[in-house]
Amino acid sequence: MVKCVERKGKAEAGAFISIVAYVALAASKLFVGYIAHSDGVKADGWNNLSDVIASVAVYIGMKIAKKPRDHNHPYGHSRAENISSLIAAFMMMSIGIDVMVEGVSALLRPEKRGNAPELSAAFVAVASAFVMLFVYSFNMRLAKRTNSQALTAVAKDNLSDALVSIGTVIGIAGVQIKLLWLDPLVAVIIGGIICKTAWEVFMETSHTLTDGFDEQTLTAYKHEIAAIDGVKDVADIKARMLGNDIVLEVTIHVDPYLTVVKSHEIADEVERLMKKRYNIEATHVHIEPEKTP
Repeated sequence: MVKCVERKGKAEAGAFISIVAYVALAASKLFVGYIAHSDGVKADGWNNLSDVIASVAVYIGMKIAKKPRDHNHPYGHSRAENISSLIAAFMMMSIGIDVMVEGVSALLRPEKRGNAPELSAAFVAVASAFVMLFVYSFNMRLAKRTNSQALTAVAKDNLSDALVSIGTVIGIAGVQIKLLWLDPLVAVIIGGIICKTAWEVFMETSHTLTDGFDEQTLTAYKHEIAAIDGVKDVADIKARMLGNDIVLEVTIHVDPYLTVVKSHEIADEVERLMKKRYNIEATHVHIEPEKTP
């Protein structure tokens, strides 16, 4: 349990770094976007603002998830991270739709496009891309060390933001060569990326909250357990996510003439293997006698 809390504490650091980076980038992009007349940079700034909201929601969820078990939560508070991810997804979708509407309006009504964006807008977009690539690299490494699904999602969002900024630069460059429609078009694409990211977060989180689990991973667990000495058969196996932690339940058949002590040793070996090989802290083993002909 102590190690679990320590992992969650380290994952919080990644979410906090994302918040700081997004606040700085959102403020600079919205400011430069308005003074440099760039729809693409402004849309990118709104994208980062949505990421601030999403990262704050994830950060709060991580804080709540660290709370210990109590009489109302016998399994702890780990799923608070999942709930915060859902809230973040709805917020991101709302902002993404708004950015797309503004971009489409500028495309259909040229008089709303205003002046061509200045090159200073491109410089802030390039700097943003480098910053987000660094944050992505940091958070992805940290997510792997802490086994944090929430931080992995944050890292993927960091990468998408870097790509969005690169797209913004392309849009501004196009406008400099008199393709005035390219900058608002990039704004529409950015809005679409925000909505796509929000949908992916929503689907993944919903899958986890409804106790969905990868079938291939479960099959791998079954083969590992079946190979343990003394296990005659794996009658049933299922798993679910409890926050960032896997809870595994398995029913195995053993020799009906084994002593209770020996059967218990086999169950202990199953638990040790799953912890060593897959870092699963909670493996519940049910033992049944092998059916004889």
